[in-house]
Amino acid sequence: MRELVFKILRKDEWPLAAEVFEGSADDRRDGFIHLSTGAQVAGTLKAHFRGENDLLLLEIDAASLGPALKWEPSRGGALFPHLYGALPLSAVRSVTAINSGGAFADTLGA
Repeated sequence: MRELVFKILRKDEWPLAAEVFEGSADDRRDGFIHLSTGAQVAGTLKAHFRGENDLLLLEIDAASLGPALKWEPSRGGALFPHLYGALPLSAVRSVTAINSGGAFADTLGA
């Protein structure tokens, strides 16, 4: 089974007709695309998206990101996946609408 990483973003940040995702404003400010493991998604929602309901959860094939994917210490010293470069949309396996409570609203085709 392939390792998966996840990206949480606001619906208006998702590129509808692009081949790559360049990152959110926060990602561009920090110089990399912030990602999470499955176990880190709930904490990321709570820390950075509290009260927001117009969100998307991208499920991404980590292996397809190659050496641009780095694991670095972040919140509480835990290793988080950070992507140094654009996210190719071909690496995205699914896109799911969620809210900050983690409830899945509906599934969108990636």
